[in-house]
Parts: sequence; C-alpha cells; structure tokens
Amino acid sequence: MADWQIAEAAETNLRSIAELSAELGLLPEEVIPMGRQLAKIDQKMVLHRLARAPLGKYIDVTAITPTPLGEGKTTTTLGLVQGLGKLGRRVTGAIRQPSGGPTFNIKGSAAGGGLAQCLPLTPFSMGLTGDIDKICNAHNLGMVALTARMQHENNYDDAALAKRGLTRLDIDPERVQSRWIMDFCAQALRNITIGQGGKMDGLEMQSGFAIAVSSELMAILAVSESLADMRERISRMVLAYSRSGRPVTTRDLQVDGAMCAWMVETLNPTLAQSIEGQPVLVHAGPFANIAIGQSSVIADKIGVRTSEYHVTESGFGADIGYEKFWNLKCRYSGLTPDAVVIVATVRALKMHGGGPEVKPGLALPDAYRQENLALLEKGCENLLAHIETVRKSGVRPVVCINSFYTDTAAETALVKRIAEQAGALAACSEHWLKGGAGALELAAAVEAAAAEPKQFKYLYDLHTPLQERIEIIAREVYGADGVDFLPAAREKMEQLSADPECWQLGTCMVKTHLSLSHDPALKGRPRGWRLPVRDILLYKGAGFAVPVAGDIKLMPGTGSDPGFRRIDVDVNTGKVQGLF
Repeated sequence: MADWQIAEAAETNLRSIAELSAELGLLPEEVIPMGRQLAKIDQKMVLHRLARAPLGKYIDVTAITPTPLGEGKTTTTLGLVQGLGKLGRRVTGAIRQPSGGPTFNIKGSAAGGGLAQCLPLTPFSMGLTGDIDKICNAHNLGMVALTARMQHENNYDDAALAKRGLTRLDIDPERVQSRWIMDFCAQALRNITIGQGGKMDGLEMQSGFAIAVSSELMAILAVSESLADMRERISRMVLAYSRSGRPVTTRDLQVDGAMCAWMVETLNPTLAQSIEGQPVLVHAGPFANIAIGQSSVIADKIGVRTSEYHVTESGFGADIGYEKFWNLKCRYSGLTPDAVVIVATVRALKMHGGGPEVKPGLALPDAYRQENLALLEKGCENLLAHIETVRKSGVRPVVCINSFYTDTAAETALVKRIAEQAGALAACSEHWLKGGAGALELAAAVEAAAAEPKQFKYLYDLHTPLQERIEIIAREVYGADGVDFLPAAREKMEQLSADPECWQLGTCMVKTHLSLSHDPALKGRPRGWRLPVRDILLYKGAGFAVPVAGDIKLMPGTGSDPGFRRIDVDVNTGKVQGLF
C-alpha cells in the first residue's frame, strides 16, 4: 500500500482532539479546535500554567549526510514516538510543517511513511492550520512596504515626502536583501524584473522569489518565546540598505506592527497525532541548509512539560541540523538534550562508500540491493563524522539503522559494530514496516542513553568573534582544513564586527545538505579541503549572522517528474489521493 492509502485506512480510527489534549493535561480553554482532527494550543496559557512543571527527557533526532531521497528522519521521529508509546511511556513528538514545494515536487510531504506517520495526512501536507500562508502574507507585506517606499522616494522630493509623513530612507535598489516568497518550487521566478511600466508602476529593478520556508519570519517563529519577543524580532528585520550603507528595517518602513498582526496565530503550535495515537506538535518549517530548520522552541517547551519523553526533529544531517540545534536552538530555549538519535541507512552509507549516484525519480542501482560489506564499511566514515559531532556536545548518540527490506543481517551487524566502537549506542528499527512494535529496540536504546549522565557544552561561546566561529564550525563539524572568505563575505564580516548590536548574533551556516563539505559531489568524509564562504547574510530579527558556503538556491526547482502528477481527488468522496 502507498503511504496515503495506509494513512486513509488509519484515519478511520483517529483519536479525538479532546482525548489527545486530555492526555497532555491541557485544559479545555487551552485548546483551539481547527476542524475535526486538528487543534492549536494556546501557548501563552499553557506555558504560564506549567512554568514550574518538571521536565521530561528531551530527545533530538538528526541523521547522517542523506541521499537526495532522504533517509527517513521524520519517519524515525514518529517511529520512536510510537516505540516509546509501546513501552508505556507518556510521549510527545515535535516535527516541522512541510513546505508545499517538496510536497508537490520530489521529496514528498515529510509526514513520515509506512506505519510511522503523522495524521491526518491531507491537511498536514496541504497547509495545515495556515502558518506558512500567514508567513507568506506577512513577508510579502514587508516587500510591498519596501518597494512602495522606493517608488515614492523616487517620485517625490523631501518636501513632498514630508507632507505624506515620510522621511527619505534613500534605499539602494542594488542592495535590497529580501525577495518575495511563495511556497512552491518555481525556478522561473528566481530572478525577475519588477516595476516595469510607467512612473506609477513602481521602481524598475531586479528582484526575485524565494521559497516561503526560507523567510526570516520562519526562523523568527522557530526561536520566539512569546508574542512580545516575536514582535520585537520582526521590527529588527533588515530588508535593504541605504546608499550610505545604513540598514533599512521593517521598523523604518513602519510595517513591523502589521507584519506581526499577520503572525499572531502562528505562535500556537498545531496538535496532530501519530498513526498510533500519540500527540504530535507541528510547528515551524524545514530548510535547515538555509534557515535554522528546527521544530519550534515553543513546541519543545510544551512537549517537555507535558510528557515523560519529548522527541524533536532537526533538519538534515548532524553537520547542519544538530549543529544548529546544539549551538542555536538550545541557547534560545535553555533546554539541553538527554539523547540524540542519528538516523542512518545502509543505502546512504553505501553511497558514501563510493556507490553509484542516487537520483530521485529513478530506480536504485543494483549496488544498493546487493550485499557489499566493503562498500558499506568505507561509507561508515560519514557516520563516524556525525557520531564525533554529537559527542563533542557532551551527549552520547544513538545510531538508528532505519531498516529497508534489501538490508542483510551482516550489513546491519557491521554498522552496529562500527557505531558502538565509536562510542555510540546502536539499534536497528523497522518502524516503517511495523510501526511502534518495530521501534522497540530503538526506544530501549534511547531510554538507556537518556539515563546516562551528560556534560552538555556548546561548541563556542557568544563572545567568540564571527570569523573564529565560522572557522571552528568548519573545522570541528565539517572537517575542513580551513576557511576562505571571498571579498563580499569579508566586507560583510567587517561591517557586522563594527556594529555592537551584531556582536552576539548566532551563527547559522548555509551549505549543501548532501555533503559534509560545501560541494554536494564530495561524499563520504572529505579530506584536504577548505570551506569557501562567499557571502554573509544578516537575519537580525532572528538573531543570526548567516554565512553562505557554496551555491545554495533560496528557491528550489521543480523536477521533471514531480509528485503533483500523481496527486488527485476522488470526486465521489472528496478525499485526496497520491500524497507521499
């Protein structure tokens, strides 16, 4: 059966929102129903009431460097939630809301898969409770304010502007930092010209679109702790620079309040459920190779206060997802992990050992269907790098071998041996095939790891200069020999270093998720290379300096065989079919 068919069958037995919220110990007034099977949680009321509640065990799920297909991190997150549930534990999960771009393209909706899914599948995959739509509206309102102001300043002198209650910001059209956003993969909109026509049609200039979940507003949602915090962060967003180099913020454009008005309801996490009925909080979005890529601080604070175990998800491999969880999210939340799961698959490890290229939409080459211990062992170099990264934070990792039917007993045993020799616990999990019952070994390993004493420590402190932080991350996490700063990045770094307000910004690295390096073609554990940083973006509202390494697109492209070709509606029942 396809994932959507499994979900459709399971949804006939979904627990009610009343049952789920009661299990979490929520009061009726703290739950905002959003249809029959979803609800928003009033985060302000809950966190105020539970401010002194004891904290459950906090578990993060990350991965090795994936193939372009992904290695089942969300599926494993949900499988672990279900496995802990099978052990009789009160457990919650926190995952990120899927973007419409991947959902209708190649990767799918990120709802999990098989018998480890988040339900209800259709609303989860198609907008959920509207957070991304609100982010689109708020972000694009900021762009409207910016471009309208540029047009007015171009058309009127200072006296005429003053009559309209405006002062000249002198925005440089070549230094606009932000783009318009939409939640699809639309490569044709990456680079466009706007303002064509006459004087009343705007200022003609180069612009473009990015995907919605790459917006700084999504990062702000992920790290905000309250409405007041979010309101202040939005006001600090830098959309452009003046000709003299002064940052132009949403506060300067007097649009910050209206943007926040669009965002008010996004602060409340959505309550959904696993296929086996455990509560799952869905909040914030993906894109860990560009943004922070974490489920929200708010969702995790609710989860650890309402359950014995709270399982949260970080985007992509430990070099990106866990590094940002470790050094950014944990600083914002004040929470520290009791255990960290690294998801690995035999197919991905074989790819890192030199196996043939894995291409979305095409059948896996035979090399991934046949036992090859030598190829697998070589590829485990990538796994070892991620184990070392997690251990540097003072936490013992648990390697989850996400099982595929093509894996052999000898292959699984080899990965376990290598992981355990490197100081990790290891477990094989069949949650896709068997649900929680298939994740019991993983759940037991996580419980064991979570019971061990921890000496959690950050990779760097906030007094470390930006250049040094970048070099530490490149060397200690990516395995680079050093960092080369291109002129544009060097100039930006000097500007940030000269601004006292930017001295303690977090460092949110941007690079490919398909390699430990900046080059997606370099598999395994690359040696003898240097990280080229070509630019540094400023996400001042979120509190990030964002170094950019390699060629990263803020707007992905739609492939030649996208998933939307197989999505349809049963006209008799109105049910959506073909989601994956």
